[in-house]
Amino acid sequence: MVSRFAFAATAMLALSSGASAQGQGPVGIAFVEAPEMSSGVCTAGNPDAGFACARAKCMESGAQARDCLRVAWCFPSGWSVDVFMQHREGPHWHEYSCGWQTREAAMKAAEVKCDPGLNEHLIECTAVRVWDPQGAETDVQ
Repeated sequence: MVSRFAFAATAMLALSSGASAQGQGPVGIAFVEAPEMSSGVCTAGNPDAGFACARAKCMESGAQARDCLRVAWCFPSGWSVDVFMQHREGPHWHEYSCGWQTREAAMKAAEVKCDPGLNEHLIECTAVRVWDPQGAETDVQ
């Protein structure tokens, strides 16, 4: 029991000192959405900081803080994808999938979200944005 605790404590210390020693490092990614208005995405070391940053970005387009809703947080951030979806009756929205180990895996997640056999009510569905594990947006193509 003591050895498990010591191992866990050592592992946590190594992870935290490695991140701070490097002085960098998005370790998580937060997604905020104001439906039909705006969105925000930020990387940070914890959910509170990530969501606060993403909410601020969401508000830059004129949305109110109360409209910028927490949608997703992944730790570690991994590869992430934003999927635009539109219902055949008109409403549209974005869904986010994050924490993937590779870009290809994130894009496969988008394909699953857009599978017509699983979402027959959609008239449009496509990956519109992709982020690498450091939080940099990359080309969808």
